[in-house]
Amino acid sequence: MTHTPDDGPEPASTRQLLDCAVAAVGGAPRTGQQTMADEVTRAIESGTHLAVQAGTGTGKSLAYLVPAIRQAMITGDTVVVSTATIALQRQLVERDLPRLADALEKLLPRRPSFAMLKGRSNYLCRNKIAADDTGRDGLLDPAELTETGRMVKKIVDWAATTDTGDRDSFTDGCPDVVWRSVSVSSRECIGAGSCPFGPDCFAEAAKDRARDVDVLVTNHALLAIDAINGGMILPEHSTVIIDEAHELDGRITSVASHEISPKALVMAANRGKKIGAGAAAAALESAAGDFADWLSSTDDGRITDLDESGHAAINSIAEALRDMRREISGAAGDSPSPEETTEKKLLANHLTDLALACQRLFDCVLHDEPAGHNDVVWVEKQQRPGNRLVIAPLQVSDLLAEHLFPSATVIMTSATLITGGNFRGFATSVGLSPDEFTGIDVGSPFDPARSGILYVARHLPTPSRGEVDDRVYDEMEQLIMAAGGRTLGLFASRRAADTAAEVLSGRIPFTIFKQGDSSTGVLVDKFANDENSCLFGTLSLWQGVDVPGSACSLVIIDKIPFPRPDDPLFSARKQAADAAGRNGFMEVAAGHAALLLAQGAGRLLRSVTDKGVVAVLDNRLVTKRYGSFLLKSMPPMWTTTDTATVTGCLHRLTGTGSPAAESPPG
Repeated sequence: MTHTPDDGPEPASTRQLLDCAVAAVGGAPRTGQQTMADEVTRAIESGTHLAVQAGTGTGKSLAYLVPAIRQAMITGDTVVVSTATIALQRQLVERDLPRLADALEKLLPRRPSFAMLKGRSNYLCRNKIAADDTGRDGLLDPAELTETGRMVKKIVDWAATTDTGDRDSFTDGCPDVVWRSVSVSSRECIGAGSCPFGPDCFAEAAKDRARDVDVLVTNHALLAIDAINGGMILPEHSTVIIDEAHELDGRITSVASHEISPKALVMAANRGKKIGAGAAAAALESAAGDFADWLSSTDDGRITDLDESGHAAINSIAEALRDMRREISGAAGDSPSPEETTEKKLLANHLTDLALACQRLFDCVLHDEPAGHNDVVWVEKQQRPGNRLVIAPLQVSDLLAEHLFPSATVIMTSATLITGGNFRGFATSVGLSPDEFTGIDVGSPFDPARSGILYVARHLPTPSRGEVDDRVYDEMEQLIMAAGGRTLGLFASRRAADTAAEVLSGRIPFTIFKQGDSSTGVLVDKFANDENSCLFGTLSLWQGVDVPGSACSLVIIDKIPFPRPDDPLFSARKQAADAAGRNGFMEVAAGHAALLLAQGAGRLLRSVTDKGVVAVLDNRLVTKRYGSFLLKSMPPMWTTTDTATVTGCLHRLTGTGSPAAESPPG
């Protein structure tokens, strides 16, 4: 336990606490929220894993935070809340939990405490700054510094004044490539006990603040790292609540992946040269060149074996990494400074991480049967940050089944956990069998059948990977004009979004904001504030847009968002499912599409007064057998394939005209 349970009478019931919290924030009782809070309490008390689908507007944050606080008060144990996005983490810590603490303090033995803990790479590393201080000693004229150098100097100056070292509190913003130069990952960190800056470490200070709180908010990646490493990072806990649980698979896949790139190898070699690893550093640089040549001559996509030159390049890299690690360990020099000693340890950890990537690669490609691989390996070609080799786990379900679920009671929630009408797909992805959890859908305060129309353009040609038929753009124009703008366009690819924006900008009298023209947050604000505008984009918009009101009255989905057939990870997972006797297409491709369709359609109704249309311009939703599976995954809107009905409803809804057309039931 993290602290002693509070003496005195047991806290009020979950329902009493929830009613108090809702009243304090000026809300009204919601049946779904009450049901969810009761089920979360029951699961925590019985030690039963629980999956809760809670639609938009349910108020699920309060529904799990209230039982979490109550549990912490009773047991003295920290409850861990994990989310996928920084936005939700900040909402919980900066808005929801402070308001809850104010509201519930009078009904509890004491005021609830809470904190947020992120992965180590989110915090500034004092050691990294000191060890990499060359060129930042004030000898350079500011005009001679590159833009990157100027940003690094700003961060170094900020390091002297910040209390947290948290990247999010650096108000100037910082590109990833710059932040990596002043931070370390958990793999690279040498540990507080070995670091000369250990007593002043920002990441360790954050861990200390998180040690004795009632509710700790973290992210899926850190939750997974803690579970895999036997609870070395998070405080002791017996209850985990996972919000945005539909992203658990993807986030943990990312944290469990490795990559090897010529750029990273050359940078490691350069670091080695500075601290005495001459011969091995030169060998690593040479191996990086051979590896770059091999990558250039290799096709994009998955690889299941290595040709002779690829095998030789990776083998040379592995040998150079081993030799360089040995060389920097033995290169004492003349009275090395503490900074140099620390840099050797940092670099040694980084070299070990690269060597592990090589080992995972060999373990995978030397296996006779691709279906028996534990990892998936592929070549990824891009101008920036350059070509690379990626090694990712084939599945994360075994990892979660082994390390997460046996050690804590886990509550999982999201607006979209059900695909095809049940929880089976989600449960399989996280490693749970049907008898290992309880699943419940608490619904939504919205009424999709009365407030929304799902329109499927059955008459349009079936989408292909080639050029888009002009009739699709004609359909988009007709729908957008009927809606008076007010359209969120969700596309299966960035290219499709860009092309549609280019074609339609000359046909419609409304501004089209396009993903990539600015940050997502800025674009969403512009879209929300310009009622007759349109916003077109791809993946992040399917899940990241919350625009209640008439500014978003039409959501256009260009086609069913199946993963690309040549996507290395999805194709490998499909192959593995088929080899195990399951239906790989339905489990992997259709499951992925169903989740995104549910998320995308969910952008329409964001408040109880919202009304509008979700238009899917892909006839396969109603012509293919798998269409019913996908439809069961979407909000239960009134469905039609009649264009005149939909345009008529949009005209009346947005006041752009009043042609005679059938209205949806109710």
